[in-house]
Amino acid sequence: MQRRFTTQEALELILNNANPCDSDGEDINLQPNSDSDSELSSDDATAPHLEKRARLESEPTETAKEGTVWHEEHVGTILRFTPMEPYAADGEPTAKARRRIRSRLQSFLCFITVGMLRPIQEWTIQHARQTEQTDWFMILHELMAFISVIILRGVTKVPSLRDSWSACLGNPLITGIMSRNRFQDIMRHLRFDDMFTRSERVQTDKFAAISDVWGSFVTNCITCYNPGRHITIDEQLFPSKTRCCFLQYIATKPDKFGIKFWVACDLKTKYICNVLPYLGKDPSRPSEERLSESVVMKLMEPFMDKGRTVTTDNFFTSLTLARRLLSRKTTILGTVNKIRREIPQSTRKMDR
Repeated sequence: MQRRFTTQEALELILNNANPCDSDGEDINLQPNSDSDSELSSDDATAPHLEKRARLESEPTETAKEGTVWHEEHVGTILRFTPMEPYAADGEPTAKARRRIRSRLQSFLCFITVGMLRPIQEWTIQHARQTEQTDWFMILHELMAFISVIILRGVTKVPSLRDSWSACLGNPLITGIMSRNRFQDIMRHLRFDDMFTRSERVQTDKFAAISDVWGSFVTNCITCYNPGRHITIDEQLFPSKTRCCFLQYIATKPDKFGIKFWVACDLKTKYICNVLPYLGKDPSRPSEERLSESVVMKLMEPFMDKGRTVTTDNFFTSLTLARRLLSRKTTILGTVNKIRREIPQSTRKMDR
């Protein structure tokens, strides 16, 4: 059977056996034929794949406890994938909000609407008439004035509520808006739901005392502003000692007792993009899903598929969360807890 030579072998054979004296002056043609061209093109096509396989096989690898194989890459190595297009716009009000806002009052009403204020007015009057005076009343503008005093008290820090109306420490705007006694009277009766149906609703909704108004407020926060590329997620403890089943005690916080919220904020403007209260164990959450992953996916749901980046601390960051976010065109940046099973052992060494 006749032997078939490769292109390289044929060229070496010709060069070794060719005698310049045998030539009649013509140049020896060493160009490969069409069959050789197809062979070369085939080799060229498979070369990148072979090179990639060789690179993967030559790179140091490490397997984590749960089976994830990690490959070591040097800084500046060409990416093996095409990175997603990042979200390019900065944070800004939505078109709906820009059309509505013409004054400070209108900007306030974007978040706390008249449709939210009227139920608060109704349930506050209901509670006051059931517990004290049957003729107790509060007009809508008085409720808005009450909220403005709360906002001003957040701007002007004083030791106690009484000092907000003090001639020395208080804010003159507060004393001009409402008297201290009237403010305390409204505060005592302030309610956000129907007191007669709460016992039924609380069976399925632990946040029933405020959930209707709260849900409208969060929806308005989402629909009135488009956050920029970077969103941060963390927890915040709202100081409180009210008696409820989801009150938290966190020893590391300045105020030890309070209601915990999961908050997503725009990095540059600090705008609250989305927020969830922590009400204890959620029966709707799958048993195999971590609480941290569930929180991030819920908070980021309105802002997915746009190329944004979410920044988290080591309570949230995990490999499974990163993969879930990546499937929705969202990336993650954050510290990671060294006890995670998907983290290789070498990253836990403190001397690196």
